[in-house]
Amino acid sequence: MTIKLLSALVCASGIAVGLATVGTANAQEVQRPGASEDLNVKTDPPMLGIHWARGFEPNPRAAEEAKAAGSRRSPDMTYHGGKIMPSSVTKAIFWGTSWATYSGDKITGMDTWYTGFSNSNYAKASDEYTGSNGTVGPMVTHGGHVIDSSASTGGGNTTTILNEVCKVITNPDSAGNGYYAVYTDTPRGNAGYCAWHSAGTCHGVPVQFAFFFKLDGDAGCDPQDTSGLHSQGLAAIANVSGHELSEARSDPASPGAWYDSSGQENGDKCAWTFGAPLVTFSNGSEWKIQGEWSNAAYNAGTGYPNSSGQKGCLSGK
Repeated sequence: MTIKLLSALVCASGIAVGLATVGTANAQEVQRPGASEDLNVKTDPPMLGIHWARGFEPNPRAAEEAKAAGSRRSPDMTYHGGKIMPSSVTKAIFWGTSWATYSGDKITGMDTWYTGFSNSNYAKASDEYTGSNGTVGPMVTHGGHVIDSSASTGGGNTTTILNEVCKVITNPDSAGNGYYAVYTDTPRGNAGYCAWHSAGTCHGVPVQFAFFFKLDGDAGCDPQDTSGLHSQGLAAIANVSGHELSEARSDPASPGAWYDSSGQENGDKCAWTFGAPLVTFSNGSEWKIQGEWSNAAYNAGTGYPNSSGQKGCLSGK
């Protein structure tokens, strides 16, 4: 299977320093529009749907060119021939030494989040997208969480995170619909991003996985939830989790399903915009969470505007 990738490892200076493709026996290089031509790194899984921190722009010139081009072409995402996730089997991995004695609300809170995501209006905001294996569905089967109290690392190497997933997930979903989110206790520091998702193989089975920094006290990755329902750290990882899971479902790198002419996925296109103060999930839990891009909403003029003023975001309220 060929997997198309976009990866950028970003340091404080804002310089993109890496691009990767997943290697398989019959892999060929496929590049998303707007990606760098530097293909020196070819061994790691892709870093897709990078959730950049507030105000961080990894390539200002490209952003200006894309904005200018936006007035001449549709912002809609288009289909690129790959699979989607018709359903999702999720498990949260809390990786790091501090999780062994953690007593806050993030572990139980994210179990509530994933359970409530299933069949929610927020999940249904992505159900218009089809792939070679069917249609994105809103159902999520959440398998709870696992704690690995060994020392965690940052997200600069996708293979390291995939290895952690394979270490603790010994029996991934056999249908290839497993999504495994790694929540570390490593702060973001100078990295320009909050989270990302990717794809790989564990024990011979295709998996989707995602990486998340510890975002406690991190203004750059804070949705500024003032509801008082959650700690700031939980609110932050909950928001970016909506971004990554929605992208994994509609564009799970297989070799690529739905993204726009600049390579942006549905979460990227609505990042740091909120169509409602709080979104209610199917289990009644409430979250401040970014919207997700909908081609249908944009074309009908029924979405709320993203940061570029394009009215294609759905809040899922």
